[in-house]
Amino acid sequence: MKDTRGLLLRSGTDFPALRRRHTSILQVNLGYLCNMSCVHCHVNAGPTRTEMMERETIEQIIQVLDRGRVEVLDLTGGAPEMNPHFRDLVRAARARGVTVIDRCNLTILLEDGYQDLPAFLAEQGVQIVASLPCYLEENVNEQRGKGVYSSSIEAIRRLNAVGYGDPALPLDLVYNPVGAHLPPPQAALEADYHRELDARFGVRFNRLLTITNMPISRFGAVLLAHNQFNDYMQLLRDNYNRDNLEAVMCRNTLSVDYQGYLYDCDFNQMLDMPQGHHDRRPHVSELLDADKEGEPVYVADHCFGCTAGSGSSCGGALG
Repeated sequence: MKDTRGLLLRSGTDFPALRRRHTSILQVNLGYLCNMSCVHCHVNAGPTRTEMMERETIEQIIQVLDRGRVEVLDLTGGAPEMNPHFRDLVRAARARGVTVIDRCNLTILLEDGYQDLPAFLAEQGVQIVASLPCYLEENVNEQRGKGVYSSSIEAIRRLNAVGYGDPALPLDLVYNPVGAHLPPPQAALEADYHRELDARFGVRFNRLLTITNMPISRFGAVLLAHNQFNDYMQLLRDNYNRDNLEAVMCRNTLSVDYQGYLYDCDFNQMLDMPQGHHDRRPHVSELLDADKEGEPVYVADHCFGCTAGSGSSCGGALG
């Protein structure tokens, strides 16, 4: 697989300098193991990956939650549910009053050993952010594999059956573009999703989050293979919107990799860009002593992806 890191980290990026605010969201990658291998996946997750967060690091994260500064624990992967300590971490966070988000690929809920997850997640009051990159079957299967669309719809049905899609149990869906272009306006596309998914299957969800594909890892390699990398980077630059700088997720979110090391966002994690542009790798254990408020954000050319057009974050469009 071709590597885009050198292209993105060229010296002299003209992306504006940013500094961190108080860390209210801790986004934790529990490992790269996944039951799927999606084209747009920026962490190159898949069934053959062996990287997994160990119990010791989980305990350090719980200690950080004990300090009461983190409001949201955002769990991702791979399929975060495949980490053997996933449920213990969820229980610990909820017992401390921390909001928990599970970034779920939906199909994991149909796998042997995971079919009781909807009931567990509902019982714990976990918010679910689930990938469904289009309401059309052909587009979903193109990005995520044959049969994934029908499995995803069945998983949503199972989540609806335990209360997800109601205000008390949010189920948000994620749209990623198919190909090298920006997402359409989020509100209009959300209306399309609601209409089509209700009419075709009678399933419900709360919000749609549109997320720009980042030119890194698996998607970056696809761009390079089709000679589209430079054109895509120019698209991001041409659509730069400075108004989105105030809301980019690196302001208040810290990304934690499966070994416990810190990054300003999970895209930087995949590019091995340590939090704060340090010449060392800061560790989550450092949050036991102090927050990272005021420290610089490590920026590079891929950051234009978060500010282009309506903006993009793990919480969807910014403006």
